[in-house]
Amino acid sequence: MTEWKAYQDANKDRFLNELLHLLRIPSVSANSNHKEDMLHCANVVKQRLEEAGADIVTIYPTDGHPIVYGEKIIDATKPTVLVYGHYDVQPADPLELWHSGPFEPIIKDGKIFARGACDDKGQFYMHIKALEIFTNTNTLGSNIKFLIEGEEEIGSPNLASFVKNNKQLLKADVILISDTSMLSMENPSIDIGVRGLSYIEVEVTGTNRDLHSGVYGGAVANPITILAQMIASCHDANNHITIPGFYDDIIEATPAERAKLAQAPFDEAAYKTDLGITALWGEKGYSTNERTGIRPTLEVNGIWGGYTGEGAKTVLPSKAFAKISCRLVPNQSSAVITQKILNYFNTIAPAGVSVKAEEHHGGEPYMTPIDSIAYRAAAKAVETTFGKEPIPLRGGGSIPICALFEKELGLKIVFLGFGLDSDNLHSPNEKFNLENFYKGIETIPYFHQYFAAMNV
Repeated sequence: MTEWKAYQDANKDRFLNELLHLLRIPSVSANSNHKEDMLHCANVVKQRLEEAGADIVTIYPTDGHPIVYGEKIIDATKPTVLVYGHYDVQPADPLELWHSGPFEPIIKDGKIFARGACDDKGQFYMHIKALEIFTNTNTLGSNIKFLIEGEEEIGSPNLASFVKNNKQLLKADVILISDTSMLSMENPSIDIGVRGLSYIEVEVTGTNRDLHSGVYGGAVANPITILAQMIASCHDANNHITIPGFYDDIIEATPAERAKLAQAPFDEAAYKTDLGITALWGEKGYSTNERTGIRPTLEVNGIWGGYTGEGAKTVLPSKAFAKISCRLVPNQSSAVITQKILNYFNTIAPAGVSVKAEEHHGGEPYMTPIDSIAYRAAAKAVETTFGKEPIPLRGGGSIPICALFEKELGLKIVFLGFGLDSDNLHSPNEKFNLENFYKGIETIPYFHQYFAAMNV
């Protein structure tokens, strides 16, 4: 509608400044030093929801970081959309790789650079601005609820109990999430699924203390060497995961789905150039888009041990550590996979070391039906503002609470993400294109309009 676009164009600078203010808050949920920042961020989100026209906005405390809930109910007989997002962000480390301060947002070449710019402050804030547009143009045709949590980046440990205890509060007809990406502005896409997650930490211990590597080297096991060998054994020559039973429960993508995925534009040369590499790596027999969407993975997220300071220290370390995550596909269980990995590391540990492997957190894979009213409304909304029908794809990331929402609330989820895979999520120099931010605000109202119309 032209009045939506006119209101957005008249207020776009303010929209941006409000987002920049939100991005200056270091709401890092994983670091206890940022507890007050988390509370401050929750209060800012509450304020923005109230200013946008929400009739009720409440901050709910949890055993961890608070949840912000808001709603605009115009008519109980009309459809209700529950918008989910998260105001917490990943740690900014390593700081030395940022071109500017992670919590000092700058705009360069039409992009906002800051931690949380795309994941997920910039994306959930689009929905708050869409509510403001509805409110100020008196055009809202459906009810809207907001659930903005502060623990997504640490596995949402307190969200399950909140959802279970507040089913009536969260009652809706669909859940709308913008925490995913699209192919490009030229080739819009909608994720029809996200992968699950299994995350563990492994500790390998050898001797009872660090040793002189000359006096003892070659006589006792080096935990770093052993851990490296154990990790290397998780993949074979075809980069197939070797953990027994890892692939047992997978529902393989159909030839039709693989054929549709193959139609998605992919510029391998540009992909490699963007990443600064000369060759791609992955499971044999699958394309890059398949490896990052329909196939499970096992990756090392961190490894350390021994002396890592300046200069040299000839030490044979007592311990070595690694953090390992697996991305899971439909029908894989995070609990089952986690146990298989833990068992594997304990089984293959050689004599002379002990292994302690522990679970961090996990989440289940999720697929959304493309024949649902919600998906069709989202696809029509994207086509309206982009002028092109979106391509349905599977996302490579994880949103652990998706399966929880469906189980407890009985609701399907539609993903309406406007980020790009090149936005450096979880990495230094995270960004969000201004064009994507504004296009999201333009598109979201159409979803609500079409969803309400299709539910009549």
